[in-house]
Amino acid sequence: MNSEQILLEVKHIEVRRGGVRVLEVPQFSLRQGEVVCLVGPNGSGKSTLLLTLCCLLERQAGALLFKSLPVAGRRSILEFRRSTATVFQEPLLFDTTVYDNVASGLKIRGLSRQEIRLRVEQNLDRFRIGHLAGRAARKLSGGEAQRASLARALATEPEILFLDEPFSALDPPTREALLDDLEGIFRDTGIAVVMASHDQAEALRLADTMAVMRQGRLAQVGAPADVMNFPADEFVASFVGMGTVLKGRVLQTEQDTVQVAIGDKIIECVGQAAAGRQVILCVRPENVTLALPGCHDGDSARNHFSGTIARIIPMGHFLKVELDCGFFLSTHITHHSREALGLAEGSAVAASFKATAVHMIPHA
Repeated sequence: MNSEQILLEVKHIEVRRGGVRVLEVPQFSLRQGEVVCLVGPNGSGKSTLLLTLCCLLERQAGALLFKSLPVAGRRSILEFRRSTATVFQEPLLFDTTVYDNVASGLKIRGLSRQEIRLRVEQNLDRFRIGHLAGRAARKLSGGEAQRASLARALATEPEILFLDEPFSALDPPTREALLDDLEGIFRDTGIAVVMASHDQAEALRLADTMAVMRQGRLAQVGAPADVMNFPADEFVASFVGMGTVLKGRVLQTEQDTVQVAIGDKIIECVGQAAAGRQVILCVRPENVTLALPGCHDGDSARNHFSGTIARIIPMGHFLKVELDCGFFLSTHITHHSREALGLAEGSAVAASFKATAVHMIPHA
């Protein structure tokens, strides 16, 4: 990825509906070859921002720049759209064959019949639907239809691909297979992508940059691992799955270790903060270890707490365990670990986690 070239940039854009501001983004950029995933709960503004970026939704303020040139006015918007492609949650296919659907954008652009055939066949094969070329689009399954929609989008060789929750209507196996294909396609083509999704796993899988949205604003933008492990505020922490989010008060700092009071308990974490400062502590559930009482000898973790299992919640391949340690603590365990330890709701346990596993956020 060329870290210097910015393809798309926005400055102070606003969108209003009925006089109410529903989107306010002071700055956003997309670099060549970058995959940006917009995530957030329903109604957070993901689709609104994406549709504004691809000029399908009118903005009431701000500037949109494509390769440093303003996108404003009918002609420049049309030229910009010809350099992009958009795929929605529900595939929008014409009532004709799969081949003709994929070829439609190329015919509009006036490409030769030979070039059209080459690009169509290449993209049908790319999405593993070459055998469906002659089938009527309306007879496709949901996954096949979305593959056809993506093949049509990429056949035009856009510089930017916009994806508006393209996997949310698909069953898990179909979604996984399509994610596998897109992961390779993004890597091989080097295309720039803006994708809206409510699924963090998709962002972690595909994105170079994760942008968390809340109430029409960007709450945090950064590398997926940074956003997941170092959330900027309490909202982001909860959204990205920081199972434990606690409010406390700094007692003291010794070297680079901070002691924080959570009620009558003390949690140690790495960082710097003035005594008396109110903070929020976040711990990912996978960083909390459970053992039977008295069985954590030799554990290098700085934080050890006795607790009782309040709830055990099945989460598919693992179990979410909620603990009462005098404060709420959440962890994940395997089904095998539950059986080996004989854990049940009401069981006494010992919980531990390292000081480095705690993320501290200043709290006003």
